Amino acid sequence: MTTVQNEVKVWDPLVRVFHWLLVLAFFTAYFTEGEDATLIVHTWAGYTVAGLILVRVIWGVIGTRHARFSDFVNRPAVVKDYLLSVLRLHPRRYLGHNPAGGLMIIALLISLFATVSSGMSLYAIEEQAGPLAAWLGGLGEFWEEIFEGVHEFFANFTLFLVVVHVAGVLVESLLHSENLVRAMITGRKQEQL
Repeated sequence: MTTVQNEVKVWDPLVRVFHWLLVLAFFTAYFTEGEDATLIVHTWAGYTVAGLILVRVIWGVIGTRHARFSDFVNRPAVVKDYLLSVLRLHPRRYLGHNPAGGLMIIALLISLFATVSSGMSLYAIEEQAGPLAAWLGGLGEFWEEIFEGVHEFFANFTLFLVVVHVAGVLVESLLHSENLVRAMITGRKQEQL
C-alpha cells in the first residue's frame, strides 16, 4: 500500500477490524431477527456483537492513543460547542474522533449492550437457552413480552444511531474534504489539512 505524504496512522488494526466486524454482526443480527429458521444465525451474530463490545471496552481503556476513551469522551459543553461549529460549517478538525463522534461511540456501545443483553434475556426466557437460561429460563409470557419490547426498541434505536453516525461521517468528510471511510479502512489520515 502506498502511503500519501503527510499521512499519519490514526486507527490501529484492532479498531478497524472491530468497526467492520461490528457492522457485519449487527446487520446480520438485525436482518435475521424474527424467523425460526434464522434464529441460530441471529443468536450467534448477537453473541459476536457482545464479544466485540467487550473487546472494545477493554481496548478503550488500554488501547492505542486514539482508541482510548480518554482521547474522545468529552464534557457535554464541548460536544455542544462542536455541534454548533458544525452548524456554522466551521468545525475544528480532529485527528481522532471529534466530540460528536466520541459521543456517538458511547451511545452506540450502550445501545448495543442493551440490545444484546435484552436479546440474551429473551432467548433464555423463550428457548431456555443461552448464558442467562439458568436465571431467566421459563420466567413466563409477561417477562417475555417485556424483554421482547426492550430488545426490539434498542435494535431499532441502534439502527437509528447508525444512520446518524453515517450522516455525521459524510458531513465531516465534506466539511474537511477528507474520506473518513477510507481512513477507517487504511487507518491513516492526513496529518494537516
